[in-house]
Amino acid sequence: MQKNLYLIIILFSLSSCYTYQVKKQADPAGDNKQASKNNRTPANNNPPNLNVQQTPAPINVTEKLAAGKNFRINADGRSYKIIVDRWEGDSLVAHPVHHPEKTLKFHKNQINGEKIAEKRFSQPIADIITIIAYAGIGVLIWSLVR
Repeated sequence: MQKNLYLIIILFSLSSCYTYQVKKQADPAGDNKQASKNNRTPANNNPPNLNVQQTPAPINVTEKLAAGKNFRINADGRSYKIIVDRWEGDSLVAHPVHHPEKTLKFHKNQINGEKIAEKRFSQPIADIITIIAYAGIGVLIWSLVR
């Protein structure tokens, strides 16, 4: 039992509160529906046309990938964890997360804009680790007192 407890404690001490999360795009269709509800007059009682499909706004990769931030990108079918250095025209210059001496270059058309994930702090994971740490400390104190 004690070996399992030590293993669990070691696993949680190695986990990180930072995760790669894909930013969600604002829904332009939802914005239009909200605006039409607010601007509706009694003379305009026609129901909105629900069969109209709106094309999603094009994803601007150059705006999403800011210099100095950590990202996970998919380019040419491979996944990379990178830190963005700069943009040179249409090319992204970056380096892998743990290898600053290595330089990677990607053209903006190679990068899948829908799967760009930024490294962000995850509050739920931090809360879980905190609760487990407090429970472990409580168990340790209880076992010493007993």
